[in-house]
Amino acid sequence: MIYETAAEWTRAPQKSVLLFGMSGLGKTRTSSLLREGGWFHYSVDYRIGTRYMGEAIADNFKREAMKVPLLRELLLSDSVHITSNITFDNLAPLSAYLGKPGDPAKGGLPIEEYRRRQAEHREAEVAALLDTPRFIDRASDLYGYENFVCDTSGSIAEVVNPDYPVDPVLSVLSRHLLLVWIEGSEDHTAELIRRFDRAPKPMYYRPDFLLDAWQTYLNESGRMPSAVDPDAFVRWTYARALAHRQPRYAAMAAKWGLKVCATEMAKVNSPDDFNALIAEALNRRAEEAA
Repeated sequence: MIYETAAEWTRAPQKSVLLFGMSGLGKTRTSSLLREGGWFHYSVDYRIGTRYMGEAIADNFKREAMKVPLLRELLLSDSVHITSNITFDNLAPLSAYLGKPGDPAKGGLPIEEYRRRQAEHREAEVAALLDTPRFIDRASDLYGYENFVCDTSGSIAEVVNPDYPVDPVLSVLSRHLLLVWIEGSEDHTAELIRRFDRAPKPMYYRPDFLLDAWQTYLNESGRMPSAVDPDAFVRWTYARALAHRQPRYAAMAAKWGLKVCATEMAKVNSPDDFNALIAEALNRRAEEAA
């Protein structure tokens, strides 16, 4: 790790951290708080939705608009402009493009198209993660930021192999940032599941996990692929996805970084609070290793 001890972290004139863990446990809240305190905030999801998938997202909007005669006429005459308005706090255009598999009448995608978009997302996420060191340099050289926080997607655990000592993504990231897992409790997991059940959202899954989940769901539900309720499928899959990701997050923290509890992170209200929490976590890690 680039900071092995609390003293190294505290004395560092330029601090660079990467926050990872399930969506909903405080990555973006903490990153936004640090940004307000003078840190540079690099959002991987924002980078995915703008630099790497922005054109595909806008084209998808245009494809839908072309089905409406009035909009088709205006688009063909270059009278209207359609684009996505992704922000750090609103990633709806990216989610809408990623979509959910199932019945087209309920907004679902054919599984082949869904898998193609999943593959696009994987490629974009890896590229956005590997862009991080360049943004650390840009933040310092161009804008004069001393401190940097990388706000990752919840799916980072699906695009890296924490058990591979020379994983091409983690190797790069760990040389430039301190990787910090925001670990949730069983109560957090239960709340995330309840929240997702109320408003199911698109997610990225590892290809092998997705194929297994899809086939199992078809077998258990007895439905044909084109008759699957998209929301029902992603609700059914969500708890399984959390359980699938948890050991991968844990391995990332154990082998490439450190962990803090989501309850601890929720108490952070300033950059000084954050710095103190990371120092405490580094002390804990050192004591556990002794």
